[in-house]
Amino acid sequence: MLTIFSLLLLFSLGLSSCSAITVQKVAADGGVHKRDVPDFVRQYAPVAYLDSTEIYFPSDIGAQINHTKPEDTNGTVLTPPAPLTLSDLDSLNAFNDSGTGVYLTSDEGIEALPSWFRGVAPEFNGTTPGIVSMAVVTVSKPNDTLDAFFFYFYAYNQGNWVFNDSALEFGDHVGDWEHNMVRFVNGTPQAVYYSQHSGGEAFTYNATVKGPDGVRPVTYVANGTHANYAIPGPHDHTIPDFNTDVGPLTDETSMGPFWDPLAAAYLYSYDNNTGVFTAYNGFDPVGWLNFNGRWGDNQLPDSAKGQVDVFGEAKYVAGPTGPNDKGLGRTNVCPDGDECDIKDSLGP
Repeated sequence: MLTIFSLLLLFSLGLSSCSAITVQKVAADGGVHKRDVPDFVRQYAPVAYLDSTEIYFPSDIGAQINHTKPEDTNGTVLTPPAPLTLSDLDSLNAFNDSGTGVYLTSDEGIEALPSWFRGVAPEFNGTTPGIVSMAVVTVSKPNDTLDAFFFYFYAYNQGNWVFNDSALEFGDHVGDWEHNMVRFVNGTPQAVYYSQHSGGEAFTYNATVKGPDGVRPVTYVANGTHANYAIPGPHDHTIPDFNTDVGPLTDETSMGPFWDPLAAAYLYSYDNNTGVFTAYNGFDPVGWLNFNGRWGDNQLPDSAKGQVDVFGEAKYVAGPTGPNDKGLGRTNVCPDGDECDIKDSLGP
């Protein structure tokens, strides 16, 4: 039975999803453009539940530039031809191996854990006012197939504790990109991919848990690491693509704060043949999608204060690459080279 609370929640979620996507904006040339991402992409965009203990929430993509400075692998600050914005972040590709050796290094340093690392906690209706923390990228494939990628951004990733020992924490880094991908055939959802650290899992759309509207698949976001899972609970990921509920490296997920990333998102298409990104509305910033570098600090040397390195596993590691390095042209639902299967039932 629907309670008054659940009815209000459904009503508020419906308003937030609809209003954010159909809103008209005035472009720089004075024209009015309307987002025209395919309706089925909106209809089946995932919704998220963050872990109840999460403190590093979704973050504004553009704000990462404001809080960082570009450096090369040696820690030398780079001077781009103009102040950086999301529109021209790819100008850094002129430095250090076509940008692959460029790091957006936090002004305070990773150990300082400044307040901006914490992002913005979602409000009751799942929105995060004032920030854009998701980018949708659609990629057309042969045989009436379309892959819709939903990229989520967080300013900071807190790694896992080994055997729940806080002295053995590994994998902390500035900047964090995670994603779901929904594969459509003739506009019908077939499967959903959930990114998890260096790998991930895939399930048939029918198998996934659905959100309050009974249609949009749910992703459960792990505490700190922001890995995406199809069910709540503990998830050991010691062995990639082989999740169990007990082990030394455990992600924790739960039905904590509700988040609707689609309420504030940039929307793009990607041409797999030309490698060109295009904003659906004609003016969302594009340059940042072509940036080849890292969205956070370089890995600290072993001699740095606070760094821990045990058998090659470090506490403070390098920030991640962006969406253009996440297998947009993949043939299967899982990234090419990843042997994960599409499962038709949920479970660890």
